[in-house]
Amino acid sequence: MIRRWALWLIILNLCGLIALAFAWPHLMVAPGPLIPAHKAIAGDCFACHAPFTGVAANRCTACHKLPDIGIRTTTGAPITRQANAIAFHQSLTQANCTACHSDHSGPRLVAASQRSFAHTLLKPELRGQCATCHRAPPTPIHAQSGRNCAACHSQTAWKPATFDHSRFFALTGPHKASCSTCHTGGDTSRYTCFSCHEHQPAQIRAEHAEEGIRNIENCARCHRSGSGEGREGREGGDDD
Repeated sequence: MIRRWALWLIILNLCGLIALAFAWPHLMVAPGPLIPAHKAIAGDCFACHAPFTGVAANRCTACHKLPDIGIRTTTGAPITRQANAIAFHQSLTQANCTACHSDHSGPRLVAASQRSFAHTLLKPELRGQCATCHRAPPTPIHAQSGRNCAACHSQTAWKPATFDHSRFFALTGPHKASCSTCHTGGDTSRYTCFSCHEHQPAQIRAEHAEEGIRNIENCARCHRSGSGEGREGREGGDDD
């Protein structure tokens, strides 16, 4: 059985620890140093934390006005952003700052508990408007795809991306070839069938002219695979 004096010693120690936690919380209970941008409030835990309830979003927005996030600093000065940086906080469903952010940048415990941005935080009507936030890389394949990002990318993760080649030409049978076989020079904006098919352009032009087809530059417009004759181009064969 614990002696009375020992019990009082334990109680006094606990009271002392609690008092120290309130007096110097940034030393007693902080899970790591604050990010450099918040070093001015390193000694004021209650600037962000509410007693017994944790971080409160309304304390974040007391300094970081939602309409200004990513556009202006807390002092109102314009933010110089990179060309591909997009201000998107104004389109979130709610101001839940801790869903993505933690201002303490020290221990692994905090890093492991941090969550990355999820598209479910965006308003439903904006989730499909990828170009609102994302800028497509300056590559030929992205130039052709326009704003149809969902054709290759998902909102779960940007990578890996999947490209459904069968929408343009089915890579079946002997057409299971490397990209460079048809897209010479690494340029996916162009292709050629003559790497394998040693047809004479004049002969092909004459054969297609019998069907009323004058434009033979885009083979895949009609021949969607190597399984047989073209099908779609015959209906619009006179298109130039």
